[in-house]
Amino acid sequence: MPSPVAEIPAAASADAERHFAAKFTFEADCWDVHASLQAGALDFVLLDVRSPDLYRKSHVPGALSLPHGKMTANRMGEWPEGTLFVVYCAGPHCNGADRAALRLARLGRPVKIMIGGMTGWADEGFEFATESD
Repeated sequence: MPSPVAEIPAAASADAERHFAAKFTFEADCWDVHASLQAGALDFVLLDVRSPDLYRKSHVPGALSLPHGKMTANRMGEWPEGTLFVVYCAGPHCNGADRAALRLARLGRPVKIMIGGMTGWADEGFEFATESD
């Protein structure tokens, strides 16, 4: 009898390739966001979609505070069409980034989620900023 891991066969290599390649169109990890910010490669806008109070207490340096409920066509019009947005929330236990990504996609805006959110950022050992920074 196969283990629970092998009970369902792995996908064919071509299917696995399509699946894993597609994930990169939806996600960016904390390490890549950090490296991009450190290099000054600002070809995206990083949005903290948590509450303004949580943002003030601690956020990823360079992120702007914009809760997903405040993402309207008018507000997003502050950025040129085609601007890539990278959104994050508290972490894997929070769906705020998913809500923001869905809202931005419905507004026709390119979007990726920073997987791990604040939890992932902390796990990588990266520093946070506060409102006073």
